[in-house]
Amino acid sequence: MTQAITRKSLNASLYETDFLLWTEETVAKLKARDFDHVDLENLIEEIESLGRSEKKEVRNRLKTLLEHLIKRIYVDIPQEFNGWERTIREQRAEIRVELNDMPSLKRFWDELFDVAWGLALLKVKDEYEKKGYQIPEQWQFSRDIEAMLSVKFWDD
Repeated sequence: MTQAITRKSLNASLYETDFLLWTEETVAKLKARDFDHVDLENLIEEIESLGRSEKKEVRNRLKTLLEHLIKRIYVDIPQEFNGWERTIREQRAEIRVELNDMPSLKRFWDELFDVAWGLALLKVKDEYEKKGYQIPEQWQFSRDIEAMLSVKFWDD
């Protein structure tokens, strides 16, 4: 029992003091199938955080996409259209790559959209409502993945 507690303390200490070395040692132990010496508690935490970071990546790209869609649709500053449209294309491409690499992220689309919409709306309203532009509280178009990644929501 004492040996297990000491091993756990050493693993936790290495995890906290040299994360890279901890990952290298963890991989080596897994490859060697030395499961008794793997720092499972921290390994589980790291695997869970990987999933969270992938969701956060899509959410952040969706937020940027929505910010630029809102501006392109509701803010009439023609000299900015090209830059906004370039960002829209870029974010759409990157979101598509993320979803192709990890299709299971699609099941979180509505949740990610809601959070991204709220953040995007706050940012754009803060910048443009005081200049007289009216931004609706709700997304007025399809929020379907394919629509968000391909439809041109504005008139030329």
